[in-house]
Amino acid sequence: MSSQNQTSTCLVLPPKVQSRGLWKQLSSTSSHQHQYHWLDYSLPRLELSIAVIFVITQTSHFFLKRLGLPLFTSQLLAGLLLSQAVLGKDVAEELLTEEGVQVLGSLGSLGCAFFIFLAGVKIDHSMIPRVSKRALYTGISSVAAPLVFAALILMRLDIDDNTKKRILFVSPGHVATSFPAISSLLSELRLTNSELGRVGLSSAIISDLLTIVFVIFSTIWRMAIYEGAKNAALNMFGVLVLLATGFFILRPAMKWIIRQTPEGKPVHPIFITVIILLFLLSVSINKWNNQFMFLAPYLIGLTVPHGPPLGSALVEKLESMVNNLLLPLFVTASGVRVTTLDIKKVTDFSTLIGTNALIASTIALVKFVAALLPAFYSQMPTNDCFALACIMSYKGVVEIAIFTILFDQKVLGGEVYSFLALLVLCAAIIMPLLVKLLYDPSRKYAAYSKRNIMDSKPHAALQIVACIHVPNNVNAVINLLDVSCPTKDDPVAVNVLHLIKLRGQATPIFIAHQKKRRDLSTCPYSENVIVSFRKFEGNNWGAVSVNTFTAVSLPNIMQDDICILALEKLASLIILPFHRRWYADGSVESDDEEIRILNSKVLEKAPCSVGILIDRGNINRQIQEYPLYKIAVIFLGGADDREALTFAKRMAQDSRACLTVAHLASPEGKDSFQEWDRVLDTVILRDVKTNGYINYTEREVIDGPETAMIIRSMVNDLDLIIVGRRENFDSAQTSGLKEWSEFPELGVLGDLIASIEYSGKCSVLVVQQQQTK
Repeated sequence: MSSQNQTSTCLVLPPKVQSRGLWKQLSSTSSHQHQYHWLDYSLPRLELSIAVIFVITQTSHFFLKRLGLPLFTSQLLAGLLLSQAVLGKDVAEELLTEEGVQVLGSLGSLGCAFFIFLAGVKIDHSMIPRVSKRALYTGISSVAAPLVFAALILMRLDIDDNTKKRILFVSPGHVATSFPAISSLLSELRLTNSELGRVGLSSAIISDLLTIVFVIFSTIWRMAIYEGAKNAALNMFGVLVLLATGFFILRPAMKWIIRQTPEGKPVHPIFITVIILLFLLSVSINKWNNQFMFLAPYLIGLTVPHGPPLGSALVEKLESMVNNLLLPLFVTASGVRVTTLDIKKVTDFSTLIGTNALIASTIALVKFVAALLPAFYSQMPTNDCFALACIMSYKGVVEIAIFTILFDQKVLGGEVYSFLALLVLCAAIIMPLLVKLLYDPSRKYAAYSKRNIMDSKPHAALQIVACIHVPNNVNAVINLLDVSCPTKDDPVAVNVLHLIKLRGQATPIFIAHQKKRRDLSTCPYSENVIVSFRKFEGNNWGAVSVNTFTAVSLPNIMQDDICILALEKLASLIILPFHRRWYADGSVESDDEEIRILNSKVLEKAPCSVGILIDRGNINRQIQEYPLYKIAVIFLGGADDREALTFAKRMAQDSRACLTVAHLASPEGKDSFQEWDRVLDTVILRDVKTNGYINYTEREVIDGPETAMIIRSMVNDLDLIIVGRRENFDSAQTSGLKEWSEFPELGVLGDLIASIEYSGKCSVLVVQQQQTK
């Protein structure tokens, strides 16, 4: 054998894995002993690399998230900052050797496979046959149109056939609109259950299916060219076997696991272990066919029914480790591979990188227009059309994974890969910024007419949206509605919204139960909510009409479901349960901070009036059990107090209710009300004074402590107190109380009555009138 064909390899045995620590290096240096470097060992170098990656990623995301940029952007940017293009070859190799990048890439590839698997688990298959025509056309055109244009451009370019084929093999990364990436983007932008988010997710599902088909055939074609038709046919047969195994064996097996799980109980750990082993087995298919290293995990994930009990259990156990540890390593390792680019080559369309730049820019433009046209055709608002096109043009984990795989398979050279990785980074920065600029989800909540109790038409049904989180909320809300005196002349239309936290699925669900769809929630609490309110409707036949809904979404965007329902139903009042619940002895039972944040967001965005119901016990008894149900309104003045008093006057029409209006007046000239507010207060109070069935008392108070003493003397004798929120109103009656306020969303008086210091069981309703923008 000639010396030209010989290769020399130097191996260090035993391998240097675990060092003796940094202190050993410092001590050996000081004593002039044999030179020892702790970074010559693989484990400390790996640990240092991971630590540096996470410090840069989290630091950059701390600032970038305020601009609306997703975590993926920070991860890829961290890789770019650690690459040779930024640090230079010598510094970059000192920090991250080629072997180190390969180790990070290997760990990260497992994380990416986990991410793709969980994305498949989260997909709601029932969405596919129910997508709107708008989403269907958007999904198809955003993949098909750029693919056709790319083929046409390649046919006209004067380059050799081998280069054309290599560029065409890269096109899936440009054409793709992946559901996992779009779902992750919408989740971080908190648009998942907005109208735009629903259209985007539906379109992404269609695009994802087309992209998978295109990637499969593109891969088979590449294998037929470079490895022969026989290997391509065998791999195609393998894909068909994988599909058949997934949907004819694994899918029924997953449903069997759910049937074996008792209702309300967690899935047995052995089943979770078996599914994870199946996932690892699907990843090992890479050894037989590395072209489909992410297809098999995705298909395994698709066989798992989304949501509880099985899908939720898998997501809860794996998602944190994947998103916070493994996936960042993959994205950052992909960014580390970026090298310095020659701008002249990028702009020279006769070179391979220049041709890729031309194809990529053309596909990006065509893809944007192709997603834009169906939205315009379906008469979406102009800003929403452009925002949807930006969402469909977003690039994320799946796209960078496609380019990384092609780079590892030597289909892409270093410069071409670097350009494509930077292209993904640009899309990951520009598209979220444009979406945030173009689309404001709260805009649709603006009501162009007055929707409050005061301005409701006489004898028209009072439209109310009542929110339920836990079973304890049901009786409290029902009895509040019963106290509101529904009659055939003054009916109440109740839209009950059961809010459930989204777990184990990517797409939110909104179910209208009265339509008797087959996809009713399997949660037993939903059934109890439906039964309880239908019984209430039956007990008040002709006076109460009930519609029940279930919304399954993330806690940080539940306000969208509430506000959209209130807007669609022309509601005058939204009833929200307070986030804190008490035991009978007055001690705190639970304190849900997520519900508190939700209530604050609804107060800020609601298209109608809002009432926060603080249940302290007495409201949970039926008013039929007692001859009188004692209600009081603390009236200080202002729009919120007038709204509270209007609702209380409705209650006073019931002979079983005893209403007292306590007007705590301020010394003359010591309030911040406008003259028109004073006139309106005088008018509504005049009506109260002339009503024989309302007890009216008036007392002048000079400061907040005096107001607190009056309320403290009343609470033990009442069942329900109604107060206005009165945000940003300064008056003598509440001076000195705001500094001690624990819950600003309740206002000063609401917070005072809800305080743990009060031993009484008097429930509270804090009312905020519809906010005018």
